[in-house]
Amino acid sequence: MYINRIRELEMTSTQGELLSALVFAANAITDETLAGFGDLTAQQLNWKPSAEQWSVAQCFDHLVTANEAFFPIFEKVLSGKKENTFWESLPWLPAFWGKMLIKAVAPESTRKLKAPKIFHPSSSSVDGAIIRRFIEQQNQVIRYLKATEDLDLEKIKISSPVTHLITYSLMDAYRIIINHEKRHLLQATKVSEMDGFPK
Repeated sequence: MYINRIRELEMTSTQGELLSALVFAANAITDETLAGFGDLTAQQLNWKPSAEQWSVAQCFDHLVTANEAFFPIFEKVLSGKKENTFWESLPWLPAFWGKMLIKAVAPESTRKLKAPKIFHPSSSSVDGAIIRRFIEQQNQVIRYLKATEDLDLEKIKISSPVTHLITYSLMDAYRIIINHEKRHLLQATKVSEMDGFPK
């Protein structure tokens, strides 16, 4: 799986090789999303196994909301206006948070995570165009990956959109995004395979 390939490259590869693997993974997630959910109706997308569980649409609405929160940060990096905060300047903190969050959002992780409030999906019916919105946004994620390829992505530190106390490298931010996407893609797939899912 492409997520495993990213992990294999993390310790031994060049930045360019790792970025290429991330771009490949982002494109693969796009393809899997279109194949699995591109033709679903609004009713199918919004079907929920229970009141407490997310629908397919909510999984992707959550991803769109979470990813979008990173974009202003990426733009600031690209403009050259990004300056390190106090927390980002601490030598050990970004590495600690990066490693922990990548592990926490890994697709195979059995640990249940509660989404931060700012990343909660709509509690009501989600627009049937959510898959198209995710694909369009995914193309933007890929553009950021390619646009920053000449920067030192491990050296550049950013803060989480959730809180400035959580910091990590730009490279780790990309890894968090891709792992997080795959995690919820698998979640959405499980929902679509459940008994009771509209056919």
